[in-house]
Amino acid sequence: MNTGAPCGVVINGKFLSAAPTAVHRVAYELTRALGELPHQQNISIAVPPGARLAWPAPHLPIRAVGHLHGIAWEQLCLPGAARGQLLVSFCNMTPFRVRSGLTMVHDAQVFTTPRSYGQVRSAWARLHIRLAGSAQLGLLTVSEFAKRELVSLGIAPAERIHVIHNGVDHVLRIPRDDAVLSRLGLTPRRYALSLANLQPHKNIGLLLQAFARPGLAGLPLVLTGRATAADFAAAGYPLPANTVFAGYVSEGEMGSLQAHALAVCTPSLTEGFGLPPVEGLRLGTPALIAPCGALPEVCGPGALKVDPHNPVAWEAALLRLQNDPALWQGLSDAGRAFAERFTWDAAARKLLSVIAQVTAG
Repeated sequence: MNTGAPCGVVINGKFLSAAPTAVHRVAYELTRALGELPHQQNISIAVPPGARLAWPAPHLPIRAVGHLHGIAWEQLCLPGAARGQLLVSFCNMTPFRVRSGLTMVHDAQVFTTPRSYGQVRSAWARLHIRLAGSAQLGLLTVSEFAKRELVSLGIAPAERIHVIHNGVDHVLRIPRDDAVLSRLGLTPRRYALSLANLQPHKNIGLLLQAFARPGLAGLPLVLTGRATAADFAAAGYPLPANTVFAGYVSEGEMGSLQAHALAVCTPSLTEGFGLPPVEGLRLGTPALIAPCGALPEVCGPGALKVDPHNPVAWEAALLRLQNDPALWQGLSDAGRAFAERFTWDAAARKLLSVIAQVTAG
């Protein structure tokens, strides 16, 4: 399969003009880190024509190719631009007819929790992942847990799936905007942070049940993201009075919310990695996590693990953190030290070693 080794690397740059998401953050930071390594003249980025970049341009050559946009560009124009080279795609999707490729599959959730994504989106993503796993030179993923799931689903054998943990040190680069605390009426270490997300596997309903309990009446639960109070109410979730919907926040505001929280709460029933709690750890904030998916792997000793089906246990864990400064500080110190291993430089260097491995010969 490796005969005629590619003579260069082309990065699928469709993400550069897309609205920022966690997956796009990974794609951007990996590409940025590659551009900061020395002697990468053989790596370029292909983008659709007229693409307006939503991210700062990485220090790699960017080529506008083809004449289409969106999925049509990715399927019909990108393969020609990458002919004779290795195509690297970081966002789960890839051209169907590319064989000399590496595709990053962040998790197996379109297989294991399809209700979180909808029928059409899940089916489309599953098709991409299965074709990439069977036809390309290998897959990339972001945790050992995600790799085990992909292997168990028969997507690709273990030796063709390469783990590249996400970095989180981008949070140190982004200036924090502490004005968000006064805007939302928050006091440092007197609120908990999580995501305003209605996907079933995110399990945010469990947090709402916990924060409705009397012990947490004085502790706000701050939810950031697209879903609103009306969305949760329409989905049948009773909202405790101490829920604060922050909406979309800037990167600087998110950094401030993560750095000043009592804890970043992640009750997910599965995660391929889980950037928010590990970002919080890097900033010194303990994590409260469900012992599910990759969360124990990537949060290590900076997290308290709590039953994802027991709101009373989440109430008790938050009260422990609130009332025991020594426990909070111990988790903060351990989590920060553990999260220091997750850097984008290390991820980029691992990616280069994978590229060298799959293109050897």
